Amino acid sequence: MICHICGGKMNPISTDMPFKLRDTAIVIIKALPVIQCEACCEYMLEDSVMKQVEGILNQADSSIEFEVVKFAA
Repeated sequence: MICHICGGKMNPISTDMPFKLRDTAIVIIKALPVIQCEACCEYMLEDSVMKQVEGILNQADSSIEFEVVKFAA
């Protein structure tokens, strides 16, 4: 796969990624599988992964300010 930003090679990796739910709430998902450009570090989430991320974020405790969750494939 080729990066749509710089034309570099995209590789599958696992990384930790923050998601802002509200102005005062952040969820970090650990070991998230992404496809990342080796040149510019642009990343993409596959549709199936994004669907799981949406489920994780929908289940987040609405009273939290900060939460860390491990991604489970």
